[in-house]
This record gives sequence, C-alpha cells and structure tokens, in this order.
Amino acid sequence: MGKGACISDATRVVDITWDQVKQHDKVEDKWIVINNNVYDISRWAKRHPGGARIISHYAGEDASEAWTAFHNDKDYVKKFMKPLQVGRIRDPNEPEIVHDFREIRQKAVDMGLFKVNVWFYIAHIAHILALEAVAYFVISSYGIGWVPYLIAAVILGTAQSQAGWSQHDYGHLSVFKSSKMNHIAHQFVIGHLKGASSHWWNFRHFQHHAKPNIVRKDPDINLPYVFLLGKVLPVQWALKKRGFAPYNWQQHYFFLVGPPLLLPTYFHFENIYFIVKRRDWGDMFWMLSFFVKHFALYGPIMGGWGAFWFYMFFRCLESHWFTWVTQMSHIPMDIDHDNGRDWLTMQLKSTCNVDPSLFNDWFTGHLNFQIEHHLFPTMPRHNYIKIKPLVESLCKKHKLNYQSKTLYAAFADIIRSLKSSGELWYEVYHS
Repeated sequence: MGKGACISDATRVVDITWDQVKQHDKVEDKWIVINNNVYDISRWAKRHPGGARIISHYAGEDASEAWTAFHNDKDYVKKFMKPLQVGRIRDPNEPEIVHDFREIRQKAVDMGLFKVNVWFYIAHIAHILALEAVAYFVISSYGIGWVPYLIAAVILGTAQSQAGWSQHDYGHLSVFKSSKMNHIAHQFVIGHLKGASSHWWNFRHFQHHAKPNIVRKDPDINLPYVFLLGKVLPVQWALKKRGFAPYNWQQHYFFLVGPPLLLPTYFHFENIYFIVKRRDWGDMFWMLSFFVKHFALYGPIMGGWGAFWFYMFFRCLESHWFTWVTQMSHIPMDIDHDNGRDWLTMQLKSTCNVDPSLFNDWFTGHLNFQIEHHLFPTMPRHNYIKIKPLVESLCKKHKLNYQSKTLYAAFADIIRSLKSSGELWYEVYHS
C-alpha cells in the first residue's frame, strides 16, 4: 500500500495519507479519493462507463464532488467501487468551502430541486417536433423558392438548436430517475433528431464538466493550432514558437472558421471518426436514422444533392447559434493548468452566467445558468432559478466572483477575450 500506510486491527481499514495518494497520479498507477475512501483505478479506468480520461483527470486527487455531481444512481455505482477500495484517508480535513458547498447541495435535495417537472420536457420535445413538421409543410406546400427555402431552413435550424439543448438534458441524466432511461432518450434525441453520437458527446462533454477550462483536460479549449485562449497558453506557445496561425487576428477569423464551420465540418468529422474507431454500431444506427429520415422527406422534393446542401445550410445556421451560446460562458474566463482547486472555486473561475429572462432561458436552453448547471449537472434545468440565490450567497461568503451578464455582453466578451489573448501572444512572440 506504500510506505507510511498502516492497518487498524479493529477496523481492518488501511489508513492512507494525502501525500501517498498524490504519488499515484501516473498513467499506469492511479488512485482517486471519493468521500475519504481511496480507490485504485489503475486497471479499471478503461472500463469506466464515462471513459478513461474523465476519471483519470482526478488521479491523485479528491474526486468526491465530481463523483457526486455526475451520478444519480450512487447506490448502484458503489457496488462496483467496493473491490477497488485500497484504504481510507487518515485524519481527513474538510475545508470550510467544501463543507458549505455540500450543505448547499443537501438543501437543494431537501427542497426537491432534483425532482423533474415532466410536462416541461414533454412540451420541449413537442415544440421541436412541431418545428420540424412546420418546416416540411413549408417546403412541400410552397416548393423550393428562395423564400420558403430560407424560412424552412431557419425553422429547422431552430429545431436543431433546441434539440441540442434537449439532448443535453438527457445526457446529464437530469430527466428520468433511471440512468438507463436517460441513456435511451439521449440516444434517440441526439441520434435520431440530430444525427450525432451519444457516446461521443458523453466522452467530450463530461471531461469539460470535470475540469472546465483546464489545459489538456478540457477538450473544449483544445484548439491551439487555430485559437489560443486565456492568458497562459498564448505566452507558452509564443515562448516556444509553436503554432502557425496569426493569433493576433483570431478575433477576426473567428467569424469565418468558428460559428459557421464548427458543426458542419469539425463535429461531423469527430462523430464519424469516434464511431468507426470504437465500432459503436448502436450509435451508428441512430445517426443513420436521422439521415434516412431527412433524405426520405426532402430528397423527392430537392433531389439528393439538393437535400444534402439544404441540410448543410440549416446545420450552418445552427452552428452559429450553438457556438455563440456554448462559448459565451467559458472563453472569457480563466483558462489555466490544473491547480487542484476545490469544486466550487474551479467552476466559478471558469464559468459565468447570462441574465435570466423568458427569451434567454429558451434561446440558450437554460445554459445562461451555466454556473448552477456546472455545480449541479444532474439538476433539471427548470430548477436553476431556484438554486441561484443560494449559490450567489455562498459565493459572496467565500469572496468568489459570481458573474452574470447581458446576452450581448456575453457574446461581445468572446471577441474581446480572443483579441486580448491574440495580442498577448503577439507581444511575447515578437519581444
């Protein structure tokens, strides 16, 4: 068990120090701590349902809050964890900020904020299907002239954006009590309604939640050959003379290669590569069902290539919507290497909100409550507004900056941040 570990004859539990845990942060030797219990995940990580990377990001660290945040079937999961336990932390020390956050989470449980309003999600799916039906009605009734073509494309782009927020709910296990039912619904929504892979989304997105804005751990900021984000990477890349993009112009070419191309090109490639590499034929079936439906509906009216370019057009419209909304809460925030911060501090440093309103809530799929979502990812999104005052009070107590902006300011800050990072790179590179 390592030098310094001792075994209590009364409890037969191995006592392990934090110094020992921190030594086990290697690729082939990984320990994590959950609720003061120490687990050896060295071999098991590859079997982790959420992927090896996300759990490995916590090697040598306390993963208690991440584990609690991501699992809504904790008693079931604990059965698989027992054989992995190698001991327990000796003399655990719970910082006040961790204690206070756990109290807030318990208050949320007591207030019933993890309970679902079923009609909210039924209505949300219904309005997506209604939008799809209206778009088909416009094309089938009025032909493919420019006016009906544009109207139908905007409607389908809206439907796709809203389906994106919907699959996000099921992917985070925030709708059904059963994880299995959430996974089935997630495959249907992201696969059949959007033509993407549920496992690919889980693989990417949960890494982002586990270590948001952390270099080499959050895939959402891993675009250094195109964009350099934050204040750390621009300096490092400039000093090493790495990269080839004119980063001091990235706030300009963002409009050309970011919003219009992220979904139609980069995400398509990632999805296909991921499915083929993993031979995930289940996800392949659901993804193909989307394209079969699309070409069956629009192929007879537009022809094969016409239906293809129609798809790419409304996907491009959706891409603008998706990119601005998903990046507004993170790109302008701290982006750094892993500093081992507690869960609350890590999320607040890397995340900001957009002011709530009926339009903002709908337009962003409640991702304008990004802080609350990151702290409680399995909480149904219609309850974020209820937990918000408690989170603000906790942040005030611990002097953490709880940022909330207008939608326009949040969008503008993306460009300001890109400009600032690009100028920093340029100054260091040419110094």
